[in-house]
Amino acid sequence: MTIASAPTVVRTEVYTVPNLVTVVRTVAAIILAVAALVEESIPLAAAAFLTYWIGDMLDGLSARILKQETRFGAVLDILADRACCSLSVAALLVLRPDMALPLTVFLIQFMVLDCHLSLSFLRWPIVSPNYFHVVHRGVYRWNWSPPAKAVNTSALVILVLFAPSALYPLALALAVAVVKALSLVTVSRLPAPALATD
Repeated sequence: MTIASAPTVVRTEVYTVPNLVTVVRTVAAIILAVAALVEESIPLAAAAFLTYWIGDMLDGLSARILKQETRFGAVLDILADRACCSLSVAALLVLRPDMALPLTVFLIQFMVLDCHLSLSFLRWPIVSPNYFHVVHRGVYRWNWSPPAKAVNTSALVILVLFAPSALYPLALALAVAVVKALSLVTVSRLPAPALATD
């Protein structure tokens, strides 16, 4: 697939089913994360993460099935992920203060490096990072392929909850941060498509 054959139709709809799913899952995950913070509850923190992850899968799936993928929706999803994740991680930090270092590294990586990297798709005429493989296969594979998405947050959370030492999640958080930094450098060196002129 080339950029020309990727979904590049400019859709401007805001009121779509996927965007509604994004809003609902974000509000629900934030409410659960705040409750987990207040109650210092592992089950509520787990529920916040599950709501965030399942909702994130559902909004993307509904966008593709209903053919309602939009650049607006992609940006909304990226920003909503940060809102859900930051509060869920804060709840986790209250529950596992011994994991402060790996969680801090993760937050810096996810809130800054990954956010900037995810929004970089806007330089090209593609609908979302899910189609970045038409721009650069390696960057897509390491950041937005299904295995990469799973490792980005869920693997770290599982390690934070179950690892006997902070060294394991720290090693993973640092490795992911290195991948994100290298990907950002790679993307910054890619030529953007030439703009049409009259």
